[in-house]
Amino acid sequence: MCHESSGSALGDTIGIGKGTVTLNDFYNTDVIIIMGQNPGTNHPRMLTALEKAKNNGSKIIAINPLHEAGLMGFKNPQTVKGFIGFTTQLADLYLQVKINGDMALLKAIERMLYEAELENPGEVFDHEFIKNSTVGYTQFLHHLQQHSIEELATAAGVPVRQIKEAADMLKNKKRIIVCWAMGITQHKNGVATIHEILNLVLLKGSIGKPGAGLCPVRGHSNVQGNRTMLIFDKPTPKQLDKLKEVFDFEPPRDHGFDVVETIKAMNEDKLKVFFSMGGNFLSATPDTTYTAKGMRKMKLTVNVSTKLNRSHLVHGEESIILPTLSRSDKDMIGDEAQFITCENSMGVIQSSKGILSPISDDLLSENQIICRLAKATIGHRTVIDWDKYEKSYDAVRDDIAKVIPGCDDYNKKVRQPGGFYLPNAPRDGKFKSKDFGGKVPFTLTDIPEHKLADDEYMMTSIRSHDQFNTTIYGLDDRYRGIHNERRVIFMNQKDIQRAGFTAGEKVDLFNYHNGKERIARLFVIVPYDIPERNTATYYPETNVLVPIDSVAEKSNTPTSKLIFIKIKKHIP
Repeated sequence: MCHESSGSALGDTIGIGKGTVTLNDFYNTDVIIIMGQNPGTNHPRMLTALEKAKNNGSKIIAINPLHEAGLMGFKNPQTVKGFIGFTTQLADLYLQVKINGDMALLKAIERMLYEAELENPGEVFDHEFIKNSTVGYTQFLHHLQQHSIEELATAAGVPVRQIKEAADMLKNKKRIIVCWAMGITQHKNGVATIHEILNLVLLKGSIGKPGAGLCPVRGHSNVQGNRTMLIFDKPTPKQLDKLKEVFDFEPPRDHGFDVVETIKAMNEDKLKVFFSMGGNFLSATPDTTYTAKGMRKMKLTVNVSTKLNRSHLVHGEESIILPTLSRSDKDMIGDEAQFITCENSMGVIQSSKGILSPISDDLLSENQIICRLAKATIGHRTVIDWDKYEKSYDAVRDDIAKVIPGCDDYNKKVRQPGGFYLPNAPRDGKFKSKDFGGKVPFTLTDIPEHKLADDEYMMTSIRSHDQFNTTIYGLDDRYRGIHNERRVIFMNQKDIQRAGFTAGEKVDLFNYHNGKERIARLFVIVPYDIPERNTATYYPETNVLVPIDSVAEKSNTPTSKLIFIKIKKHIP
């Protein structure tokens, strides 16, 4: 089983792999820290939530290598003021960190908070929480003092005075929420940086309290929901035992493959069949040429898809495309409209019912496709009643309720307005870290060092405002002033001049990880407010540059947010 690695370290430290805040916390907090994401392009609805939080008195600290228009001037089209052109500056403080400078920045803020605590003992850190709920505090403080604030500020690329502003905003507050996304997870030290985020929250006791906690923002709306429903390559023995108990069969105990392992297995002739439920695997994954090579080695490729995409053009010896209903389509079984459920970043499971007429009466839902495949292949030797599942989604949810913790009375609870929250122990101040007696350990992390050659740059991948994952709706990016083009590279003006380039010049991009040349051709240089030696390009156009063996430690997530590149003039 292949599944997207979340890069979350929460499961290792507090017993869950999801956030610890509710929407009510979000709207009633003192400080929100936004890291590794641009809500305007990645999660537009989040801008509305941030606006509401700000109107309720929250302060917002934005941390990003690119100055993003959405956080500096937001027009909410759902309000009268927004509709007629009034803007809201969401970010009270914008810290323009270097790519992968987040770890150093967090440590610098912690150092300043520690110095403030020394001056005012008991007023900055939550010592009662630290004593009762954590371990390793003394060792953490010792480790924290290995670097000076000036060294940390230089590594982060943020002036000391701005870091002090951030520390001052935090030092007398306990209701703090930290949000992060793929700009944090898709680095070699992504998991370690999440541990450092947790360190900051532990110092302040900002977890398990109203208006405080952690909020990892996923790549799309239901990544966490898939994981909750055991769509995971490494289910636990306890989860597998429950499946055996409920369905009376012995589930495989061997681990499956994550995305990177799947691509390698394809190329190493360890796989024969590739079956994709939704998505655009070729475009979404790293090292595009290597991935395509592996895909062509398959005996059979099957794509269950709502629309055509590039993955359908690169396939195995035999290829099958199974069109399916989209989430927005009416899903009728007989005279009864079905609905699906999904889980958001707050751990809320909600219903979702399509309202559009399907483009064809012959389209099947994903559920129907799977049930019919099961009946055609294993139906004669299984105890599962696939007909029951095919005819009613309520039947599927009834059996989910028997397997997944917190999903009891699933069909009743999901029909309530707003759905229902899954259990979340840290929300109640309880932790499942068995190795530490139910307490949370402070983690000792190291600052990464990046040594660039004279002609080398760090590149991060980003989305345009009119893009949902690999689905691109247009060639304009109104947040960054780009029109009718996507093959652009954002560069600091000083870097452009230093390298002898000019704005608008056409260039090719190269990566030489482990001595292998990877090329992304024909990009246009765009001057932008971004730190020197840092660049940004749109995803998925530069996935070809992401090495298959450049991954985050522990999570094995591709390092799409930090790639080392060289830039050369394009030769037609």
